[in-house]
Amino acid sequence: MIVVMRKGSSQKEIEAVAQHIRDAGLRASVSKGEERAVIGILGSPYPELKDALEALPGVDQVLVVSRPFKLASREFHPDDTVVKVGGVTIGGGDVVVMAGPCSVENREQLLSTARAVKAAGATILRGGAFKPRTSPYKFRGLGEEGLKLLAEAREETGLPVVTEVMSERDVELVARYADILQLGARNMQNFVLLDELGKASKPILLKRGLSATIEEWLLAADYILQHGKSQVILCERGIRTYETYTRNTFDLSAIPLVHKLSHLPVIADPSHGTGKWYLVQSMALAAAAAGADGLMIEVHPSPDHALSDGSQSLTFENFKLLMEKVGPVAAAVGRKMARAPVAAPARRRAR
Repeated sequence: MIVVMRKGSSQKEIEAVAQHIRDAGLRASVSKGEERAVIGILGSPYPELKDALEALPGVDQVLVVSRPFKLASREFHPDDTVVKVGGVTIGGGDVVVMAGPCSVENREQLLSTARAVKAAGATILRGGAFKPRTSPYKFRGLGEEGLKLLAEAREETGLPVVTEVMSERDVELVARYADILQLGARNMQNFVLLDELGKASKPILLKRGLSATIEEWLLAADYILQHGKSQVILCERGIRTYETYTRNTFDLSAIPLVHKLSHLPVIADPSHGTGKWYLVQSMALAAAAAGADGLMIEVHPSPDHALSDGSQSLTFENFKLLMEKVGPVAAAVGRKMARAPVAAPARRRAR
């Protein structure tokens, strides 16, 4: 159930409704929009509760939500959620671009990439310090050293950083360095990790699972949202099908569909969605046209020598070409490209 308060209802009335819900042994999640507040009821409410709540002062109506996901639904939060991080707004109408290497390999590789993607117009730096790999024998990231390099790149360029968390024991460590914590596709239904990320102070980027339905994806978002966190970003990154010519099948239709179902911002990852560098540009443009709030693009100074996902990574020049084309496409559907934040003056190093 969802309790819709009247316009202008007081904080006292809102709290009284929330307390009535708690007294019934359920949990109340309050969401305040521009005009009115909505209270989501978490748990299994009994049928008579609807009538009891509708009789309380300040209540406009009580809706029975049929969708299994509650907090991620538009019924609970009609207005679009906007995530703000490091001077960048995600979900406010502008198209943000998160770009960088799949894996942080060394200082020069990361810094040169950070400079190149910012010069081309990227607004957020991506890079993996901890890498989930299908094979245990492949490069699995630099760990905390990679996080330190990402923080150094942020200090130089001013770009906020997004990087993946693989384990609940690493949430605090990654949050110390990163601006956005990414939950990768392989961990979308790692429910312990979802709960821990819901308690974190940083925004969460939730990637769709390898073969997850949209319902399962939004239910995973509810695990994070139920802790009172509102700063969640969804990422469509392709799903596994019977097709073998691409790494995954990029579900372009998921972008407008999820926007209809959910208030959360949706970005697209055509790099993982296709697995082919020569398909990334066309799918990025299509995602922007479909209404994506952002793009996540893998970029490497020398993709042929990348330690992970070189086949889907763009060179600096190809990324620049993509950025030159995506702006006009965004403008054609009434949107504009987000601008990168200005870097703070470099600090003098102690001698």
